[in-house]
Amino acid sequence: MPISQKVRSYLEEARPAVFAAYAMVAAFSTYFSMYAFRKPFSAAVYQGFEPLDLPGVGLIEYKTVLIISQVLGYCLSKFIGIKIISEMSSSRRAITLLGCIGIAWGALLLFAIIPAPYNTLCLFLNGLPLGMVWGLTFGFLEGRQLSDILGAGLSVSYIVASSMVKAIGLWLIDLGVPELWMPFATGAIFALPMAFFVFLLASMPPPSEQDIASQSAREPMDGAARIAFFSRYAIGLVSLTGLYILLTAYRDFRDNFSTEIWLALGYSKAEVKLVTAGSELPAAIWVFAILALLTIIRTNRTSLIVVHWIMLSGTVCVGISTALFQAGLLGPVPWMMLIGLGLYAGYVPFGCVLFDRLIATVGAVGTAGFLIYVTDAFGYLGSVGLMLYKDLGQPSLSWLDFFIAISYITSAVCTALYLVSLFYFSRVTQATDEADPTPV
Repeated sequence: MPISQKVRSYLEEARPAVFAAYAMVAAFSTYFSMYAFRKPFSAAVYQGFEPLDLPGVGLIEYKTVLIISQVLGYCLSKFIGIKIISEMSSSRRAITLLGCIGIAWGALLLFAIIPAPYNTLCLFLNGLPLGMVWGLTFGFLEGRQLSDILGAGLSVSYIVASSMVKAIGLWLIDLGVPELWMPFATGAIFALPMAFFVFLLASMPPPSEQDIASQSAREPMDGAARIAFFSRYAIGLVSLTGLYILLTAYRDFRDNFSTEIWLALGYSKAEVKLVTAGSELPAAIWVFAILALLTIIRTNRTSLIVVHWIMLSGTVCVGISTALFQAGLLGPVPWMMLIGLGLYAGYVPFGCVLFDRLIATVGAVGTAGFLIYVTDAFGYLGSVGLMLYKDLGQPSLSWLDFFIAISYITSAVCTALYLVSLFYFSRVTQATDEADPTPV
């Protein structure tokens, strides 16, 4: 019997806690490893590279062009993924996932070989397949009685992964690896671990009959089914998509320009490596704990409402902590940690708990991946828009002042739209109130 079948047979008979630990380690490690192919390039500052004069746009910093190029590829991937992820069969997930990583890594090799500024296009090719990885990975986890805690375990991966792989990238630069070769070298460190973790995911058994009875069947959705579902819940889904555009832009800006923000806060380059590696860990632990507690809620509708309140409190936290920082009541490190806590409390549930519980509450036959990719696709358009606005609309504004300003805007707008979504879904799901007990 092949090893994968032995592992699957063991997991089918294992206790829930054993299965959950296995699934979380496999999913967390897979997505963590993916970040080694996506984010290290943004740790470099590229000081020796001239700004690019783009026709009809103007001068844009080389690093900003790199980020926009990758985000555009990533964003296009999300739009493509609305169809591909929602129609993906479970048997094709693992090989598709490995193919995406291979293409992304090859693009990083081209980025190192092709001279600037032409290599900026390589990051577009790098982002194009990577946008599929979340949906492919989450597809192994959704539709289970333990999906809340499994999704939480997967989600904390990108909270800590970005800072950790960027720290590895800075370490490689200190060792003498050129900035343009550093992203490919970081990917090389994670290539074999990535293949192993995908194997672990592929060895998981499918959702059981009890999972399907509790969480509804998770089947591919064709175009007609996707349009019908979105149209039926348009008010709530448009509100969530609108706020996610701003929330993604804010999160991406903070992530991509964290080095510049820390430098503006008065830290040296040596100190930035230390704070970059450790500043997100408290947020990861806290957000995981909050979302994991959702498994004790026995009804899907109640969990859906509670997760709205969690997300709303996160965006409120962003605004309050920024005000306390400006008033001198919070230092830079506590402020950035609270920003991270609030941001990820508002952001993380989109990729796991929120839509998984929504599908289960309304009893639809489909996938949470479809809704995740709809919001993601438009979210990354917002990310591109924010970076262009900073470079073209506010070029003289410091990184820190700009970040403070968008912190307030994000907090206010996202909180308001969370309230709209909360009251809408509270009303339209009222009939399901206590009729859907979810076994724990």
